[in-house]
Amino acid sequence: MTGSNGLIGSEVCLYFGGQGFEVHGIDNNQRAVFFGPQGDTRWNQRRLEGNISHFHHHEVDMRDRAGIEAVVKQINPDLIVHTAAQPSHDRAAAIPFDDFDTNAVGTLNLLEAARRHCKESPFIHMSTNKVYGDAPNRIPLKELAKRWEYDDANFQNGIPESFTIDQSKHSLFGASKLASDILVQEYGRYFDMPTCCLRGGCLTGPHHSGVELHGFLSYLIKCNVEGQEYKLYGYKGKQVRDNIHSEDVAAFMYQFYLNPRCAEVYNLGGGKDNSCSILEAMELVESFSGKHQKYTYLDQNRVGDHICYYSDLRKMKAHYPKWSITRSLPQIVSEIVKSWQQRLAA
Repeated sequence: MTGSNGLIGSEVCLYFGGQGFEVHGIDNNQRAVFFGPQGDTRWNQRRLEGNISHFHHHEVDMRDRAGIEAVVKQINPDLIVHTAAQPSHDRAAAIPFDDFDTNAVGTLNLLEAARRHCKESPFIHMSTNKVYGDAPNRIPLKELAKRWEYDDANFQNGIPESFTIDQSKHSLFGASKLASDILVQEYGRYFDMPTCCLRGGCLTGPHHSGVELHGFLSYLIKCNVEGQEYKLYGYKGKQVRDNIHSEDVAAFMYQFYLNPRCAEVYNLGGGKDNSCSILEAMELVESFSGKHQKYTYLDQNRVGDHICYYSDLRKMKAHYPKWSITRSLPQIVSEIVKSWQQRLAA
């Protein structure tokens, strides 16, 4: 598991540890370098070490090609889950080399190590919906009181995996993640390896170290619980995202492990039922915290940002009928509110 200290990485470690796996985590707390002290994830590492009896931590940077290969050769894993990344499209513009070297070259380092030492083992890559760039913004929209919505029947279920990834503005983060996405597909097809790319929407949960530049729902809730001001960027606050609980992400990965496919791509999000605008999210958070959300509206959207995005889950459910969304949006928000209240009171 790369990025084992992060939200998805840690939840997947716990999930597979609970299934009886011996878990090896690769993480060097680079998130604290990207985002400062508030992005530090060592607390999650300690949580894993205290809760998984067969957990082994490896302090290796994804850019360290020899170090990554040495760990993969030593472990010879039955499954590789790759979640390590520079995750912010805003931050990427300030650190383009670090972003690309971590996201694209780091993924290549891991893929090649897997090809050399455990070619038959499933390789699951945590990609992003940013690989579609801002192309979803070209879909006709209708403006509702508190959100934008698709005004095209072809997208009533959300964005499918067949949607174009070409000729759009991705942000440098989106470009580096798209490069890694294509590499994972290519290693699957060219070398006949069991790989898949999970193009995530808003992946969230109670153990997320949300910061302003990454982790929308967790950071919004943190601001609310602390009584801090939230900055709302463009689109009248009506921009829509779908939210999926980290445990539902881990559960899908387990289903792929049991029945792997070659070079597959899935849009992994909460779907339309778990979608909300920022304005709607604020109201939902307030209903659980009992606190009014302070915010400042800035009439300028983030570069390459989606106006409306939620995942079409039909392909995932068709390929893996035993998998489904188990956490509703209100359940997710309730868990995160309680988690931030506990962490900030500690």
